Amino acid sequence: MSRSDRPRLTALIFALLALGLAGCATSNPFSSGPAAPEQAPEVVPTLPPAFPPQDIVGRWGLAAYHKDEDRPRIEVAAANQCQQPYVITLGATGGVMMHLADQSQAQELRLKGAPGGKTYIGLDGDPPGSPQDREVIAFDGRMLILRWMEPEVQGRYGTMVYVRCGPEGAKRPAAKPKPKAKPKTAPKPVQPPIQQFTPVR
Repeated sequence: MSRSDRPRLTALIFALLALGLAGCATSNPFSSGPAAPEQAPEVVPTLPPAFPPQDIVGRWGLAAYHKDEDRPRIEVAAANQCQQPYVITLGATGGVMMHLADQSQAQELRLKGAPGGKTYIGLDGDPPGSPQDREVIAFDGRMLILRWMEPEVQGRYGTMVYVRCGPEGAKRPAAKPKPKAKPKTAPKPVQPPIQQFTPVR
């Protein structure tokens, strides 16, 4: 090879290297095919909740369980907490004032409906079932059962059982039967005075 051919050979090597690097930048040699575009997470539509927020306003006894078999015992324990009730009030914009996990201050939360008849309680603007939400497992007016959506929080706090305090949450004592009224006795008839009869002669 002559000295005059060396610059051309060097230029050819550089050109081939440049083409090789360009190919690496546009395709992955270890990939079996083109990369799939990332899909956005499905957004759950927010529907009307199964019940209005004012239905859960009030004073509640509160307890929690981690195992389903403990639920009956915890319901009784929650009812016994009415000496120190958990109070739910209406918020300024129509939500309810409750606590999020690990928060010492109550804040206004929303009741959010979701497909399948589900209802969640959580921050306004977050879609139903967001990590900070709680799902309503059961609600009959007297008892409210909520499950945290975040698994780590659910593992620490358990499933929350709220039992309404006061007349709506406690069994009312059976009314005592009223004593039967004594029948009124008819007054004795008053006898008119005996008039003296003077015979006519």
